[in-house]
Amino acid sequence: MTTAAAHGADRARAFHQLHERGIFVSPNPWDIGSARVLVQLGFKALATTSSGFAWSMGRQDNRISLDAALAHYRALASAVDVPVSADFEDGFASLPNDVARNVRLAAETGLSGVSVEDSTRSTDAPLIDFDLAVDRIAAARAAIDEIGTGLFLTARSEGFIVGRPDLDETIRRLTAFAAAGADCLFAPGIRDKSHIAAIVKAVAPKPVNVIVSSGFATVNELAEIGVRRISVGGALARAAWTGFMAAASEIAEHGTFTALGRAVSGAELNGRFVASERDR
Repeated sequence: MTTAAAHGADRARAFHQLHERGIFVSPNPWDIGSARVLVQLGFKALATTSSGFAWSMGRQDNRISLDAALAHYRALASAVDVPVSADFEDGFASLPNDVARNVRLAAETGLSGVSVEDSTRSTDAPLIDFDLAVDRIAAARAAIDEIGTGLFLTARSEGFIVGRPDLDETIRRLTAFAAAGADCLFAPGIRDKSHIAAIVKAVAPKPVNVIVSSGFATVNELAEIGVRRISVGGALARAAWTGFMAAASEIAEHGTFTALGRAVSGAELNGRFVASERDR
């Protein structure tokens, strides 16, 4: 086991413990700076965002190579002292054995968790065949057990964000993923609290993650439903891009600079990024 993997294993234990009771928010940074600020704000765990990272590289979501993603995970995991879970997209592979191989590579970066989804990226058949999707999660579970780092496995069913908003099918998939060894279940795109409650009940006692990218729910409301973890996906990255695009557009279109006057000061940002031992 590499040093990075050993560090990831230490933090994986803490990540597992966070899911045991109560609720926590695991926001999604897209680079080292945003990760460090989130830790300074008191968040106890972080998760990567495939979209936020892709945009920072000038690419569309799901258009980043496995090698680029692994380098990104390694950079974030080594930059902070809290657990980091990766948005591992579709495992960067189709077949179970290939997903397992890539999960082993991810574990070597220092991550504490990964999420694997069942999206095909195809409009005709947007979800991976049920049996294959379950086999992929089982393969990821077997790989994690083999390497022994305690990597936390989240299984995602994407129906509600790929044009197949079928609650019964989503629950069928999530319960099967739970039985196949997923530690946590996640169906992005669901905003109806009764649907969320149904998922929590169906997969219990496994924890459920909910993504909140607008104001449809609060932490307390989701806690009452029984949700254990909240993420925000690419929403923080989009918020940052919103400010950037508004300020840049004002300059380009009007020749004025008023938006820049509302920006955080350089002194405050410099104060947040005091050099640490790992930077020297």
